[in-house]
Amino acid sequence: MSRARVARAVAAARAVSAAHGVGCEDARVLQDGINVVVHLAPAPVVARVATLTRLLRPDVARHLGREVAVAGALAAAGAPVVPPSDLLPPGPHEHEGTVLSFWAHVPVLPEAVTPAEVAGALEELEGSLGELAPAGRPLDTPLDDLAAFVERGASWGVEPARLDRLAARLDDLRPRLDGVAGQRHGDAHPGNLLTTPRGRLWTDLEDTCPGPRAWDLACLRSTSRLDGRAALDALPDAPSDAELAPWLELRRLHAAAWSVVAATGHPRRRPAARERLAAVLG
Repeated sequence: MSRARVARAVAAARAVSAAHGVGCEDARVLQDGINVVVHLAPAPVVARVATLTRLLRPDVARHLGREVAVAGALAAAGAPVVPPSDLLPPGPHEHEGTVLSFWAHVPVLPEAVTPAEVAGALEELEGSLGELAPAGRPLDTPLDDLAAFVERGASWGVEPARLDRLAARLDDLRPRLDGVAGQRHGDAHPGNLLTTPRGRLWTDLEDTCPGPRAWDLACLRSTSRLDGRAALDALPDAPSDAELAPWLELRRLHAAAWSVVAATGHPRRRPAARERLAAVLG
């Protein structure tokens, strides 16, 4: 199943890029997760192909379109982001029901980042995000995703009682998620910060949405890749965990829901996904 899904993603990337005059001699799969990410070598182009994403986001073209628009505006302003491709229209495109976008390929250096370095990179990105007009409704990405999960989770084996608890938790959380809504990365953790010859660049803005600064800080605080609390403490006026509590809970719920979605295409992840969902919902 996984091989067929990846093969369809690669075929779509090849077909759309070829239609725009960009050939591919060696399609290299860089990642098979929620999306399939393909380097269309030798061209400096990467395709992000929505595969499992569509299970929770049937309107995935809207999310990819927002990502391209926000990343393009940031790149044009000199912000530290991987830019959309300039060798062909970045999209989003659709090929035989598959939605994808195109990005510049940047070499990634095997250098780990420290908590303070991630904090500095996020602070730099925040300055550029603050210049953009917010696109969408406050926190629409995580809240819409979780509402969709409540509706569809039973088809992935999630118990109805657990879905009812999730719906109730969301009802309780919404009034507490207040604050000035600016444009946010939406998934600001170290795995989405690449060390490149051009410096550290943020990538994967598919979850970008308007929201308070606390949302991106909660994403960073929740990371298991390094000490998220140390990263926040490197920022000026960093909120405490108690002050971040509503957004930390939203992040846990959102990550747990997506772990279930990811496990539909990666069966080995199912036990861990079930455990993660149980840990946040009981």
